[in-house]
Amino acid sequence: MEENNKSLKIWRITAIIAISLVLIETILFAGYASSGRSSEPAGPDTPEMPQLTLWTDEAPAKKALTEYMAAITDPANADFIPVENRIAVFDLDGTLFCETDPNYFDYTLLVHRVLEDPDYIDKASDFEKETANKIVEQNTNGTSFKGLETDHGKAIASSFAGMTIKEFNDYIQKFKELPMPSYEGMKRGEGWYKPMLQVVEYLQANDFTVYVVSGTDRFIVRGIVYNSPLNIPMGQVIGSDEALVSNNQGDTDGLDYVFDASDSLVLSGEFIIKNLKMNKVTVIAQEIGEQPVLSFGNSTGDSSMAEYTVNKNPYRSLAFMLCCDDLERENGNTEKAAKMYDLCEQHNWIPVSMKNDWTTIYGEGVTKK
Repeated sequence: MEENNKSLKIWRITAIIAISLVLIETILFAGYASSGRSSEPAGPDTPEMPQLTLWTDEAPAKKALTEYMAAITDPANADFIPVENRIAVFDLDGTLFCETDPNYFDYTLLVHRVLEDPDYIDKASDFEKETANKIVEQNTNGTSFKGLETDHGKAIASSFAGMTIKEFNDYIQKFKELPMPSYEGMKRGEGWYKPMLQVVEYLQANDFTVYVVSGTDRFIVRGIVYNSPLNIPMGQVIGSDEALVSNNQGDTDGLDYVFDASDSLVLSGEFIIKNLKMNKVTVIAQEIGEQPVLSFGNSTGDSSMAEYTVNKNPYRSLAFMLCCDDLERENGNTEKAAKMYDLCEQHNWIPVSMKNDWTTIYGEGVTKK
């Protein structure tokens, strides 16, 4: 009996030790998971971290971003940011995508719809034609028109009214196939800044959630992103807004109308809001619900977003601003670039020189006419 009791004690001690080892291994694995790091050593089948290979080695912005990333992804560093709080916001035009050829993508889309599309020319309203012609004059002579941003939003909404979201997207996809006026070897939908696409991939590989926060119509931005090299979900695309209704709703208020199987969702023709300046801050708070830690923009329309990101933030944060100083590979603007460099110095934003920081803009085979 005594021998049996001794064996039982030894078995219990062995079992306790085994259970303790399992618990220790579980805790260690959970620690690795929460830090966003793998418990397995890197091997030949482990995907390599995306590198900013299209950026020059001397680029200050590249150095700032990589040093920042090393700090905020290290659990032992005081600047460590939990994965759920790693949020980055990007403007679209002039930040991720060609801004001027000869104008914004959505401005040229309106001109095409109202003044060039044979299926719509005769249906266009006087207001739509007037707005489109202002854009043409701006493209030709550089004329500035007060309130054009809002008028354009209204004209986009009205000129595509009645289309389903799919029909609108199909229209945008066809427009994306048209050649870029100022470039050889590039279509309208291909104007992505390749060095900035690398930044997005680099952030995503470091567990960032990336949002596009644009002044362009939300559905147009989604159409640009659709079937493109920018790999983000449509739910992370934010832009200016227009109302949606049922095709059978008529003038009935949405609170009094019930959507059913016979209904289709269509563009109402009603413009709601232009997502620029302070409106970008508001929409980030409403739709993301977290203060970003990284902001990327290129104009004063993005300055509020940048300031919201870097001020009163519980985490270390940075704002980057692109400067359109490349006149050889891009439709740059020296005066505009100089103003942005000045603003970066005033606000402690990090400037990105398209001329000096990037080895390419649109990739091989694309040249400016």
